[in-house]
Amino acid sequence: MDPCPFVRLTVGNLALKIPVASKPARSVVHPSSSPCFCKIKLKNFSLQTALVPYIPPENTQFPEGNPQTLAASFHLSKSDLDRLTGKSSLFATSKKPELKISIYNGRRGTTCGVNSGRLLGKISVPLDLTGAESRAVLFHNGWINMGKVKSSSSAQFHLNVKSEPDPRFVFQFDREPECSPQVFQIQGSIRQPVFTCKFSFRSTGERNQRSRSLPCEQSGARGWLSSFGSERERPGKERKGWSITVHDLSGSPVATASMVTPFVASPGSDRVSRSNPGSWLILRPGDGTWKPWGRLEAWRERGSTDGLGYRFELIPDSAPAGSGILLAESTLSCSRGGKFVIDLNNRNGTAPANGRSTPSSATSPVCSPRGSGDFGYGLWPYCMYRGFVMSASVEGEGTGGKCSRKPTVEISVQHVNCTEDAAAFVALSAAIDLSMDACRLFSHKLRKELCPPQDLLT
Repeated sequence: MDPCPFVRLTVGNLALKIPVASKPARSVVHPSSSPCFCKIKLKNFSLQTALVPYIPPENTQFPEGNPQTLAASFHLSKSDLDRLTGKSSLFATSKKPELKISIYNGRRGTTCGVNSGRLLGKISVPLDLTGAESRAVLFHNGWINMGKVKSSSSAQFHLNVKSEPDPRFVFQFDREPECSPQVFQIQGSIRQPVFTCKFSFRSTGERNQRSRSLPCEQSGARGWLSSFGSERERPGKERKGWSITVHDLSGSPVATASMVTPFVASPGSDRVSRSNPGSWLILRPGDGTWKPWGRLEAWRERGSTDGLGYRFELIPDSAPAGSGILLAESTLSCSRGGKFVIDLNNRNGTAPANGRSTPSSATSPVCSPRGSGDFGYGLWPYCMYRGFVMSASVEGEGTGGKCSRKPTVEISVQHVNCTEDAAAFVALSAAIDLSMDACRLFSHKLRKELCPPQDLLT
């Protein structure tokens, strides 16, 4: 099945240049003496902010040779493109969508409910997104006059705005991961089943259900589980032993996510702390056994944030036990949810609750080996993860009904070389979704599917 069309719109190489007036007012501070930032807005998408470096007015050109500095990115699906271009409206308009940027001087944030920072100027960049899903488009690269700014002559703002096709495979669970769901691949209005998931508790003896095509699992997988976590009994409140295995349509296991460190309430509280997080190991089949692919840690942040903190590391084949390469570390709102994101172009690793923007993390060389079941859009067997990698929707505690969670997973086609590649990301998305439950306050009850059978009898 073909992937879904997506477009990545990026804004980068920001700079501000404001000449000093010949007779500046004494009461006005020149913008170069304090930090500047901007707010970047695209219709129907979340507002993004970025720092803006100041360039001395004597520099006539933007410094060449510097790597592209990304300030913001927007990921547009086919429906987003249709809405922005007016195709989805009964009253189509010829007016092009615009990227609007407001530039401020001062610190970001608010003080006593009032936005800090002084507005210096506003600019807009028209976007012709027609055909953007099939070709790269450069909308602007260079300086734009901002007009007069107090205490100076005409100010200039530098930016690069472009779009690139970013096709993705889209998968959706048909119910919550703990309900052992089926996973469908989505392409437009077409839904095709590709995986089934089996949720279980390792402590109940169900672990052997995963090994029908992996005879060496008993020695190999358990060794990895003990290397990356701890299954020992711990006193007090804890959630442990959860496991979800992804099977292809033939019934063969192609990925698994296993809770290797219990989610334990910190002493004197009912929450999992950052200092003692729970963890999952994501494994893939290889050489007749399970091999570790990634490790996910999760905890519940304290204070007003009240978010699900997480950290995901990739585990290369050559990595010693217990080590990995950090790909994402951020926080999701426990009440609203959001998107778990691995995007190696950006700065953090999460998106807002509506999933409209995806800040990022650091780049790391790695690739998963080739397996069976080619999707048809892979690269070579040992490539590098780069750019947008994947995202997964995560429901918050206050947004879902009793059986409403259906996680959606988007994976860039350049990172899917085989069935096992896609299955590993699906297992990871299940683990981050289940972590929201594992980090739920221990004063709150979990649904019965997440409770071991022996607990239901008490």
